[in-house]
Amino acid sequence: MSFDVERIRKEFPVLDQEIHGKPLAFLDSAASSQKPRAVIDAISALYSRDYANIHRGVYELSQRATRAFEASREKTRRFIGAAEAKEIVFVRGTTEAINLVAQSFGRENVGEGDEILITHMEHHSNIVPWQMLCREKGAVLRVAPIDDRGALDMEAFASLLSDRTRIVAVSHVSNALGTVNPVEEIVRLSHERGVPVLLDGAQAVPHQRVDVAALDCDFYAFSSHKLFGPSGIGVLYGKKELLEAMPPWQGGGEMILSVTFEDTVYNEIPHKFEAGTPDIGGVVGFGAALDWVEEVGYDAIHAHEQELLEYGTEALLSVPGVRIIGTAPGKAAVLSFVMDDAHPHDIGTILDGEGVAVRTGHHCAQPVMARFGVPATARASLAVYNNQRDLDALVRGLHKVREVLT
Repeated sequence: MSFDVERIRKEFPVLDQEIHGKPLAFLDSAASSQKPRAVIDAISALYSRDYANIHRGVYELSQRATRAFEASREKTRRFIGAAEAKEIVFVRGTTEAINLVAQSFGRENVGEGDEILITHMEHHSNIVPWQMLCREKGAVLRVAPIDDRGALDMEAFASLLSDRTRIVAVSHVSNALGTVNPVEEIVRLSHERGVPVLLDGAQAVPHQRVDVAALDCDFYAFSSHKLFGPSGIGVLYGKKELLEAMPPWQGGGEMILSVTFEDTVYNEIPHKFEAGTPDIGGVVGFGAALDWVEEVGYDAIHAHEQELLEYGTEALLSVPGVRIIGTAPGKAAVLSFVMDDAHPHDIGTILDGEGVAVRTGHHCAQPVMARFGVPATARASLAVYNNQRDLDALVRGLHKVREVLT
């Protein structure tokens, strides 16, 4: 049965509108995806009928909200193939997940002269927390290079692993280039050295099935808002034995078993890392997003997006003066590009006038921009609800850019 993208589009209310008198072509899902009606309805239902603070209330509303919240944790466990629900920590997003590992695991396990290994294609959220830790501990940040296609140099990566490496932190998929890293090999090489691996999965989980048990990664971080769910919610998966050994990085309610003025006994995982009242509605909405993705199916999502990526690549290269940044084989659904005699911000502004929404700038990946000798790119990123008409609108808009700026 063929994929019915028009049926999918009808589930996203935001797509049914015009921008500046033109049909909206939303091509910025790598920054944040749009939300299906199922997610919007789940959040509305919680706040309309079942909202209360969770875990500590004995009354019915609190019990309902707690069941819905913890049901999302179990859905997340199944979604990524974790062994136990206690290995799922809810955080505010991928950024907070990485900071949690850096500030908890990192402070306990990284010392003066030790090394942390990342890659040249990382998002700032997988660079800055490690820089901060290195400055605090006197450690060294090592960076594995990428080639002119935007692919990771695995030979160089392997050579940078050393007896001083204490953690490897690598993006599963690059947000700026669309490169899909060989994470299975990265984990294998790192574990041969006894080095734990954190994978930044923010750009991977919207496009492909992730099985943390099969990957054997030690930590995996991703965000709800890129996976058709609410913003302000994210997930840190961690192997149970690592999470149990790590100290909490924030103190407060929920993360304790008992408190006196003399001492505090911390709660069990995952609650040890979930201080304070969480975004209950966001977690419930995230659970609805996971249900929606499972219903559509990753095989259908991946096939549709790859077809669009191929179509969009050819279409962009047909526009005179356009150069795609990031051409590694097996890319995810990202088209990052520059255009002769046109600054990316001007491209984005003119495209907006044509109803086309793309991201422009450095995409929180300034070292990537420096590697390719550009200050910024325009980025069209695809999701399951996009169609060829969106890409046709993009190409028409780029011809308009040429008319205006060249």
